[in-house]
Amino acid sequence: MTSDAGIKLMLDQLAKFGYERVERAGLYQYTAAQLKAELDARGIWASSSHDGVSNRDAAALNKKLDDANTFRQKFINVPYFNSPDKAAWQDLADQMNSEAQVAGSRGLRYGYHNHAHEFTITFADGTTPWDVLTSELDPTLVHLEIDLYWAYTAGVNLGVADPVAFTDDVIRSAPQEVRQYHVKDRHGADAAALYGQQPGDMADLGLGVVDFPAIFKKHQVEEYIVENDTPDFRPAATANTGFRYLEGLDF
Repeated sequence: MTSDAGIKLMLDQLAKFGYERVERAGLYQYTAAQLKAELDARGIWASSSHDGVSNRDAAALNKKLDDANTFRQKFINVPYFNSPDKAAWQDLADQMNSEAQVAGSRGLRYGYHNHAHEFTITFADGTTPWDVLTSELDPTLVHLEIDLYWAYTAGVNLGVADPVAFTDDVIRSAPQEVRQYHVKDRHGADAAALYGQQPGDMADLGLGVVDFPAIFKKHQVEEYIVENDTPDFRPAATANTGFRYLEGLDF
């Protein structure tokens, strides 16, 4: 999606596959109103987005929230943060709580999207970034958008016996409500022979080893977002495969 023609073609494909919602990651080459018009023309709603913290810049925060309101979004999520410094994570939580309060006044739910390092970095006092976030993010203001691939991968990296059980515990033990999932699979030991991928790589839905029905049966959410940063074949195929997989899933 690097040109006007490419963006419109991909949006056409998403509509053809049956998608009625997407999660934004930026505006590409458009204004918010222009991109919303392209989505509206195809019957697609950008109900969520990934937007980093505004670093206490009021103008940047207002622009970010103005854009979200233009799309009539329900959710806005901080997509990534990384630091070996516990104080930096505490500062992130403080910024998120402040931004979430403003977002709430605009009718937006404000969330955090995890990767694996939140669970595997250990500070001098034995705590992790996930400990900081779940203890310091205000659960009345901030929700969680759990990336299931990264939570599962954190369990693998930590050497747990059952990464699905680890993922379940991440979801169910947090005081913040889990309202959204990134549904992304993980290749197993046979990936190289079958798909030319390495074990542990991100997988198109249904081609990997993550037991999604087991996770979904224990905690259902408002949005199940198909994602694969490194599509097994082509991006459009990943989107179509993901839709078909979730559409046919019983939980």
